[in-house]
Amino acid sequence: MGRRAAAMTGTFSPGSPADVAAFVRAQMLALVVSHGPGGYATTPLPLLPETDDAGEVIEFFGHFARANPQVAMVRDRPRALILFQGPQAYIPPAWVSTPGWAPTWNYAVAQFEVDIQLRPQENDRAIAELVNVLEGREPDGWTIEAMGDRYARMLPHIVAFRATVVRAQAKFKLGQDESDTAFDEIVTALGDTPLSQMMRAARQP
Repeated sequence: MGRRAAAMTGTFSPGSPADVAAFVRAQMLALVVSHGPGGYATTPLPLLPETDDAGEVIEFFGHFARANPQVAMVRDRPRALILFQGPQAYIPPAWVSTPGWAPTWNYAVAQFEVDIQLRPQENDRAIAELVNVLEGREPDGWTIEAMGDRYARMLPHIVAFRATVVRAQAKFKLGQDESDTAFDEIVTALGDTPLSQMMRAARQP
């Protein structure tokens, strides 16, 4: 999986770099965490991943509000952390018939250590690509043209950025170590939810 994904090993590791890319595309909203002389700053932002030929995430594209104090932080200290939290739930023993089975928590997370480069020259592209992903190319989808003159006035109030991935770590704790019986009982109790869907997908050979 390469240098960036070297930490993605173990029982609860994703099956492939493409699994991680699919996960962050599905979650989309990330926490961008920076550190400076005044401490930590965190901003929730929708981010678009870019991948290499192997499907591994190598970069994120997004934008800050220009008034966000974190802009100055990443300008001075580009190294940051990007965190994605997926579906999660407490799994109680009452759901499982196995004697002595202990409670657990199932979840999916991915974190990326990145270097952020502010790219104000790409403000327009950052908005256009985000709108395209969220609204699609359907005839009735919302477009930036609907904003009229307000769009041009808005652009100077954001600053686009690209975050180059330095290293990555992901953990999908989705019942991979459960017996078939316990696994079936858990997903039945969860019902048709994003977590149970992700568990079933991870269970497939």
